[in-house]
Amino acid sequence: MSSQWIDVSVPIRSGMVHWPGNPEVTIARVKEIEKGDSSNVSSLSMGSHTGTHIDAPVHFILGSGGIDGVDLESLIGPARVVTIRDREAIRPAEIDEQKLNRGERVLFRTRNSLECWTRDAFVPDFVYITPEAARRLVSIGVRTVGVDYLSVGGYQRQDGKETHLILLRAGITIIEGLDLSHAPAGSYEMICLPLRIEAGDGSPARALLRPIMRQ
Repeated sequence: MSSQWIDVSVPIRSGMVHWPGNPEVTIARVKEIEKGDSSNVSSLSMGSHTGTHIDAPVHFILGSGGIDGVDLESLIGPARVVTIRDREAIRPAEIDEQKLNRGERVLFRTRNSLECWTRDAFVPDFVYITPEAARRLVSIGVRTVGVDYLSVGGYQRQDGKETHLILLRAGITIIEGLDLSHAPAGSYEMICLPLRIEAGDGSPARALLRPIMRQ
Protein backbone atom coordinates (compact mmCIF):
# COMPACT_ATOMS: atom_id res chain seq x y z
CA MET A 1 0.00 0.00 0.00
CA SER A 2 1.24 3.49 -0.81
CA SER A 3 3.05 5.28 2.01
CA GLN A 4 0.71 8.21 1.38
CA TRP A 5 -2.07 6.39 3.19
CA ILE A 6 -2.60 7.49 6.79
CA ASP A 7 -3.99 4.91 9.18
CA VAL A 8 -6.56 6.77 11.29
CA SER A 9 -7.84 3.73 13.17
CA VAL A 10 -6.70 2.98 16.71
CA PRO A 11 -4.80 -0.26 17.45
CA ILE A 12 -6.87 -2.98 19.11
CA ARG A 13 -5.11 -4.46 22.12
CA SER A 14 -5.92 -6.20 25.37
CA GLY A 15 -7.00 -3.82 28.08
CA MET A 16 -7.52 -0.87 25.73
CA VAL A 17 -9.94 1.91 26.58
CA HIS A 18 -13.58 1.11 25.87
CA TRP A 19 -17.00 2.64 26.47
CA PRO A 20 -18.00 2.15 30.13
CA GLY A 21 -20.28 -0.86 30.47
CA ASN A 22 -19.20 -2.38 27.16
CA PRO A 23 -17.15 -5.60 27.08
CA GLU A 24 -13.48 -5.33 27.89
CA VAL A 25 -10.97 -6.15 25.17
CA THR A 26 -9.01 -9.38 25.59
CA ILE A 27 -6.67 -10.90 23.02
CA ALA A 28 -5.05 -14.16 24.05
CA ARG A 29 -3.01 -16.81 22.26
CA VAL A 30 -4.71 -20.21 22.39
CA LYS A 31 -2.13 -21.90 20.19
CA GLU A 32 1.57 -21.03 20.13
CA ILE A 33 4.41 -22.29 17.96
CA GLU A 34 6.80 -21.78 20.87
CA LYS A 35 4.74 -24.28 22.87
CA GLY A 36 4.77 -26.91 20.15
CA ASP A 37 1.67 -26.00 18.19
CA SER A 38 1.80 -25.95 14.40
CA SER A 39 0.69 -22.31 14.24
CA ASN A 40 -0.18 -19.24 16.27
CA VAL A 41 -3.91 -18.72 16.86
CA SER A 42 -5.50 -16.09 19.08
CA SER A 43 -8.87 -15.66 20.77
CA LEU A 44 -10.45 -12.22 20.40
CA SER A 45 -13.01 -10.96 22.91
CA MET A 46 -14.39 -7.43 22.54
CA GLY A 47 -17.54 -5.42 22.04
CA SER A 48 -18.85 -4.59 18.60
CA HIS A 49 -18.13 -0.90 19.27
CA THR A 50 -14.46 -1.32 20.14
CA GLY A 51 -11.90 1.26 19.03
CA THR A 52 -12.49 2.64 15.56
CA HIS A 53 -15.91 1.33 14.59
CA ILE A 54 -19.07 1.91 12.58
CA ASP A 55 -22.55 2.11 14.05
CA ALA A 56 -25.41 0.30 12.34
CA PRO A 57 -28.94 1.75 12.53
CA VAL A 58 -30.05 -1.20 14.70
CA HIS A 59 -27.60 0.00 17.37
CA PHE A 60 -30.31 2.48 18.41
CA ILE A 61 -33.36 1.78 16.23
CA LEU A 62 -35.25 -1.44 16.87
CA GLY A 63 -35.88 -3.47 13.73
CA SER A 64 -33.63 -1.39 11.50
CA GLY A 65 -30.65 -2.41 9.39
CA GLY A 66 -27.54 -4.21 10.59
CA ILE A 67 -23.90 -3.51 9.86
CA ASP A 68 -23.93 -6.02 6.99
CA GLY A 69 -26.33 -3.71 5.16
CA VAL A 70 -24.47 -0.46 5.71
CA ASP A 71 -23.96 1.73 2.62
CA LEU A 72 -20.40 0.86 1.62
CA GLU A 73 -20.27 3.80 -0.80
CA SER A 74 -20.55 6.06 2.24
CA LEU A 75 -17.30 4.58 3.52
CA ILE A 76 -15.21 4.63 0.34
CA GLY A 77 -14.41 7.79 -1.58
CA PRO A 78 -13.57 11.47 -1.04
CA ALA A 79 -13.76 12.71 2.55
CA ARG A 80 -13.01 15.99 4.26
CA VAL A 81 -11.30 16.40 7.63
CA VAL A 82 -12.40 19.60 9.35
CA THR A 83 -10.93 21.07 12.51
CA ILE A 84 -13.21 21.99 15.40
CA ARG A 85 -11.90 24.59 17.84
CA ASP A 86 -14.60 24.26 20.50
CA ARG A 87 -13.19 22.18 23.36
CA GLU A 88 -16.58 20.99 24.58
CA ALA A 89 -18.80 20.17 21.61
CA ILE A 90 -19.34 20.34 17.86
CA ARG A 91 -22.01 23.00 17.35
CA PRO A 92 -23.88 24.44 14.34
CA ALA A 93 -21.82 27.65 14.20
CA GLU A 94 -18.54 25.86 13.46
CA ILE A 95 -20.27 23.50 11.05
CA ASP A 96 -21.57 26.49 9.11
CA GLU A 97 -18.03 27.87 8.83
CA GLN A 98 -16.96 24.75 6.92
CA LYS A 99 -19.39 25.27 4.01
CA LEU A 100 -20.12 21.56 3.80
CA ASN A 101 -21.89 20.19 0.74
CA ARG A 102 -24.64 17.63 0.25
CA GLY A 103 -23.24 14.13 -0.02
CA GLU A 104 -19.94 14.89 1.72
CA ARG A 105 -18.16 12.48 4.01
CA VAL A 106 -17.03 14.69 6.90
CA LEU A 107 -14.61 13.73 9.67
CA PHE A 108 -14.37 16.02 12.69
CA ARG A 109 -10.89 16.59 14.12
CA THR A 110 -11.12 17.89 17.68
CA ARG A 111 -8.89 18.00 20.73
CA ASN A 112 -9.90 14.35 21.23
CA SER A 113 -7.32 13.11 18.73
CA LEU A 114 -4.40 14.71 20.56
CA GLU A 115 -5.63 14.38 24.14
CA CYS A 116 -7.89 11.35 24.54
CA TRP A 117 -6.13 8.53 22.72
CA THR A 118 -2.93 9.05 24.71
CA ARG A 119 -4.73 7.99 27.90
CA ASP A 120 -5.38 4.41 29.00
CA ALA A 121 -8.50 5.37 30.96
CA PHE A 122 -11.82 6.44 29.44
CA VAL A 123 -12.10 10.22 29.00
CA PRO A 124 -15.66 11.28 29.90
CA ASP A 125 -15.40 14.93 28.79
CA PHE A 126 -14.59 14.25 25.14
CA VAL A 127 -15.84 16.58 22.38
CA TYR A 128 -19.20 15.38 21.05
CA ILE A 129 -21.84 16.42 18.50
CA THR A 130 -24.81 18.30 19.93
CA PRO A 131 -28.30 17.37 18.69
CA GLU A 132 -28.55 20.83 17.13
CA ALA A 133 -25.35 20.20 15.18
CA ALA A 134 -26.65 16.77 14.15
CA ARG A 135 -29.79 18.40 12.75
CA ARG A 136 -27.64 20.88 10.87
CA LEU A 137 -25.68 18.02 9.29
CA VAL A 138 -28.95 16.37 8.29
CA SER A 139 -30.23 19.62 6.74
CA ILE A 140 -27.02 19.95 4.73
CA GLY A 141 -27.38 16.36 3.57
CA VAL A 142 -23.95 14.98 4.41
CA ARG A 143 -23.49 11.29 3.74
CA THR A 144 -21.06 10.26 6.47
CA VAL A 145 -20.03 11.67 9.84
CA GLY A 146 -16.85 10.61 11.62
CA VAL A 147 -15.69 11.60 15.10
CA ASP A 148 -12.40 11.15 16.90
CA TYR A 149 -13.54 9.43 20.09
CA LEU A 150 -15.90 6.64 21.03
CA SER A 151 -19.28 8.30 20.44
CA VAL A 152 -20.95 11.04 18.41
CA GLY A 153 -23.04 11.77 21.51
CA GLY A 154 -21.73 12.97 24.86
CA TYR A 155 -21.12 10.70 27.85
CA GLN A 156 -23.93 10.52 30.42
CA ARG A 157 -25.86 13.23 28.62
CA GLN A 158 -29.60 12.94 28.08
CA ASP A 159 -29.16 14.04 24.47
CA GLY A 160 -26.39 11.55 23.62
CA LYS A 161 -28.87 9.03 22.24
CA GLU A 162 -30.74 11.81 20.45
CA THR A 163 -27.64 12.72 18.43
CA HIS A 164 -27.34 9.12 17.26
CA LEU A 165 -31.02 8.89 16.36
CA ILE A 166 -31.00 12.13 14.37
CA LEU A 167 -28.08 10.96 12.23
CA LEU A 168 -29.11 7.32 11.84
CA ARG A 169 -32.74 8.07 10.99
CA ALA A 170 -31.50 10.38 8.24
CA GLY A 171 -29.44 7.56 6.73
CA ILE A 172 -26.11 9.11 7.69
CA THR A 173 -23.32 6.60 8.27
CA ILE A 174 -21.55 7.06 11.63
CA ILE A 175 -17.85 6.33 12.14
CA GLU A 176 -16.62 6.59 15.73
CA GLY A 177 -13.24 6.20 17.38
CA LEU A 178 -11.04 7.74 14.70
CA ASP A 179 -7.56 9.02 15.53
CA LEU A 180 -7.01 12.08 13.35
CA SER A 181 -3.87 13.31 15.11
CA HIS A 182 -1.84 12.76 11.93
CA ALA A 183 -4.53 13.91 9.49
CA PRO A 184 -4.74 17.71 9.34
CA ALA A 185 -7.75 19.49 7.90
CA GLY A 186 -8.10 18.90 4.17
CA SER A 187 -9.41 16.64 1.43
CA TYR A 188 -8.68 12.92 1.37
CA GLU A 189 -9.57 9.63 -0.21
CA MET A 190 -11.08 7.37 2.45
CA ILE A 191 -11.40 3.64 2.90
CA CYS A 192 -13.17 2.51 6.08
CA LEU A 193 -14.79 -0.91 6.11
CA PRO A 194 -16.55 -2.89 8.86
CA LEU A 195 -16.57 -6.63 9.30
CA ARG A 196 -19.52 -8.33 7.62
CA ILE A 197 -21.31 -9.31 10.83
CA GLU A 198 -24.78 -10.62 10.08
CA ALA A 199 -27.39 -8.20 11.50
CA GLY A 200 -24.66 -6.68 13.68
CA ASP A 201 -25.28 -3.48 15.63
CA GLY A 202 -21.77 -2.29 14.81
CA SER A 203 -18.30 -3.42 13.92
CA PRO A 204 -14.67 -2.49 14.44
CA ALA A 205 -13.17 -1.03 11.27
CA ARG A 206 -9.83 -0.17 9.67
CA ALA A 207 -9.87 3.43 8.47
CA LEU A 208 -7.37 4.88 5.99
CA LEU A 209 -6.99 8.33 4.48
CA ARG A 210 -4.86 9.49 1.57
CA PRO A 211 -4.43 13.20 0.86
CA ILE A 212 -5.94 14.45 -2.39
CA MET A 213 -3.38 16.61 -4.13
CA ARG A 214 -4.97 19.58 -5.86
CA GLN A 215 -3.62 20.51 -9.29
